[in-house]
Amino acid sequence: MDWSIQEIARLASTTSRTLRHYGDLGLLPPSRIGANGYRYYDAAALVRLQRILMLRALGLGLPGIREVLDHETDAARALGAHLAWLRGERDRLDRQIGSVEHTITTLNRKEQLMAENMFDGFDHTEHKEEVERRWGAAAWASGDAWWRGMSAAEKTAWQQRQERLLADWRAAASASGASGGLDPAGAEAQALAQRQFDWLRAIPGTHGGGPGGTGPSKEYLAGLGEMYVADGRFAANYGGPPGAAFVRAALLAYADRNL
Repeated sequence: MDWSIQEIARLASTTSRTLRHYGDLGLLPPSRIGANGYRYYDAAALVRLQRILMLRALGLGLPGIREVLDHETDAARALGAHLAWLRGERDRLDRQIGSVEHTITTLNRKEQLMAENMFDGFDHTEHKEEVERRWGAAAWASGDAWWRGMSAAEKTAWQQRQERLLADWRAAASASGASGGLDPAGAEAQALAQRQFDWLRAIPGTHGGGPGGTGPSKEYLAGLGEMYVADGRFAANYGGPPGAAFVRAALLAYADRNL
């Protein structure tokens, strides 16, 4: 069974022009072309389109998506990893929504706020065991005390800073896949690497982090770059494995040049 380009465009809430563009780039070739010149797509093509749309939603550019699809040829396995990440995000967002709804209701009723009900879904301790296993209990305790000591406004500002950095990395990684794109050792990528270094240096508990800290060592920074690529949870933050590989290359270039 296959579907016409118009049917797929309607089902995927996109346009025939977009699907033709994907085909011209080699991202989504039609399964066959009818005698009338129309493009048709089979089930395998639909699975590929689903992956393309999900990677686009993560902020990955078309060259980066092509690299991911070429690298991760087991569609079921790739979709399974993405599904696990989506479920985790859904659960976290559901808890945050419930927490904020509860706060709004309490404020509207002019009732007493209960602190234990306000921060569900904002739990920064979910990775406690992993941090202690990787870097030791002291690293966790130091970072935990630093986070708990922040005001709500400071926490929000910190999270926004982190999100801006991740978004800028994804944009740079996407641009790197284009013809004549960004060089991980070039000025723009190295400015991002400096921001990453400064961000890490500001976090107590990280290697060289905290007030008066000198920042992560060359080995520590290189190790983080490897972890970003090897661990799908981190790679997703940078738009997938190709994005994480771009970050790793930029961090390695920064470490070689500055540490």
